[in-house]
Amino acid sequence: MDRKTAIFVDGIGASAATSGVLNALQGRIFGLLYLEREPLSLEDIAAKLGQSKSNISINIRGLTDWHLVRLVRIPGSRRDHYQAATDLVRVMQEIMERRFRWNMRQVLTTIQETRAIDEPATPEQEAFIKQRLDTLETFFRIMDATAGMLAPGNPFPPPLFAAAAATAGAAMTSPGTKGAGKAATAPATAGSGGKSAKPPARRTK
Repeated sequence: MDRKTAIFVDGIGASAATSGVLNALQGRIFGLLYLEREPLSLEDIAAKLGQSKSNISINIRGLTDWHLVRLVRIPGSRRDHYQAATDLVRVMQEIMERRFRWNMRQVLTTIQETRAIDEPATPEQEAFIKQRLDTLETFFRIMDATAGMLAPGNPFPPPLFAAAAATAGAAMTSPGTKGAGKAATAPATAGSGGKSAKPPARRTK
């Protein structure tokens, strides 16, 4: 593995370790495949990352569950080969729907269950709890609606995409961001077998 690829792979691994979605090794697998022009077999991935084939096989399942990596068949080969996803908007849609919106709905359900409890309380206490729950519900409903714009099957609004791109471009060229590319990388989690988030089962319509 050349130095440029190694830096990218290690950086994506460190980022994945703090994502709450993937572990460090899954991030390194994705980073490696993303910079590969051709699909790689489990044996190839294991050799390049210095891992056992069984460890790669276990961790790559999570990547396929999140649609970050897909299985590819190579004519004439009996080995399974894998390729990184390049439709990043589709990947983000999947993560937003199955990870973050799922968590948001858990909070909204908890709010409704809390309201349904009927027990004696002073008017002041009831008003205080109602105000807190109303505030929390409003916030999470706004967040859920915003995340819904990235839900699978919904087109990403072109004006929003253009605005985000313009904002990012302006931020990258502003004087205050000089040297931002040299920011310290978050330390990787010790061990390659760290736990990653298991995506909730997809609901069938």
